[in-house]
Amino acid sequence: MSRVHNSALSAAVAAANARKPGPSRSLRVAIFGFGTVGSSVARILVESEPRGLTLTHIFNRDIARKRVDWVPAGVVWSGDADVVLTSDVDVIVELAGGLDPAGSWVRRALETGKSVVTANKKLIAYHGIDLERLAAAKGGHLKYGAAVAGGIPVIPGLEQGMAGDRIERLEGILNGTCNFILSKMEEGAEYSAVLAEAQKRGYAEADPTEDVGGFDARAKLAILMRLALRQQVDPDEIAPRSIITITPVDFSYARDLGCTIRQVSRAQQVDGGLAAAVGPMLVALRSPLAWSQGTENMVIVNGHYGGDVVFSGHGAGGHPTAVAVVSDLLALAHGSQRVEIPSAPARLGAEFEVPHYIRFMVKDRPGIVAAITTALANEQINIRAIVQKPGYPADALPFVVTVEPCKSSALQRALHSIRGMDCMLVEPLDLQMLE
Repeated sequence: MSRVHNSALSAAVAAANARKPGPSRSLRVAIFGFGTVGSSVARILVESEPRGLTLTHIFNRDIARKRVDWVPAGVVWSGDADVVLTSDVDVIVELAGGLDPAGSWVRRALETGKSVVTANKKLIAYHGIDLERLAAAKGGHLKYGAAVAGGIPVIPGLEQGMAGDRIERLEGILNGTCNFILSKMEEGAEYSAVLAEAQKRGYAEADPTEDVGGFDARAKLAILMRLALRQQVDPDEIAPRSIITITPVDFSYARDLGCTIRQVSRAQQVDGGLAAAVGPMLVALRSPLAWSQGTENMVIVNGHYGGDVVFSGHGAGGHPTAVAVVSDLLALAHGSQRVEIPSAPARLGAEFEVPHYIRFMVKDRPGIVAAITTALANEQINIRAIVQKPGYPADALPFVVTVEPCKSSALQRALHSIRGMDCMLVEPLDLQMLE
């Protein structure tokens, strides 16, 4: 099993500068969006002066509040996107995010033959194929190495380092906010307190739904499925599950089972079909996924010939993401071409057949376990273990049932009948267990 880590920012740029020969002329670069990542990209371009790249324009709405004194005087600041798009810049670096208006800026840039570098995972997940075709038709390039896992070179690794393999499975931690929250909860913190801390640190938005609801991770998974599994999937087909139902008691039970809990994105060919899932899952403590802490990301890719490859490092934050952006810019400046990876439209239809962790919260009475066992047996689901910790009151008793590998559809049918039991205080929590 091999591992790929982030390299130091200065070392990466210095190595790029040392390459000979350099480009015949510098590419004129415009940054769209001067937030955390945009300002980090500008700082690298200004401080490290990578060969072949010249920062010429910065676009942001309400530009007056964004101006900084360390940007050279010759750089044009503008609050008008049209001014920058119709200028003589060669590359637009789109870091505003979202589908609109960012999508219209990217299309207009590509239609005029400019190249685009972006970290916009939603735009690439939903419109990446069309935008790549537009770039090719107009003589420009579209690069998005920062769209998945920030500064970890997952996309370049798939496009180049693993292009010769046949990828059969991928799984990973693709959202640093969720990983921060869950790894803090693993230490005993409550969800609401950790979310507030994540928002204070700038890891989570005021409305954290994109992150904690799994929507951010599913966009990234759709991109990886196209590059790794060669399958084009509509992200909306992937039904994400939120982490908000996870409680400290789940981490306590997970430890008893030799596991922890992480938000995992996974996809795999199963019996000729395609399966994908995003949500909180139990992972064994011996798994590399359990080692990822804080805002770190991790992607494990299984190749038919090369076996497992693990990409890990800091997937969030201004500097790590900016490294990936500048690396894409340097590739353009030095004439690097994207490896064309063929892919085909696909639909999800297969199911993972894995063990499950089911946590119940009940008002205790005789016959509960027997009724649950019967409901599972009716769907041909075998129980692996029943775990009940002492010290909880009978009127709010949490306990866990783990089951042998089964299809989620069968388990949901069993849970549908179990939910109707009058002793159930909350919705049973069902999590896949990765083995």
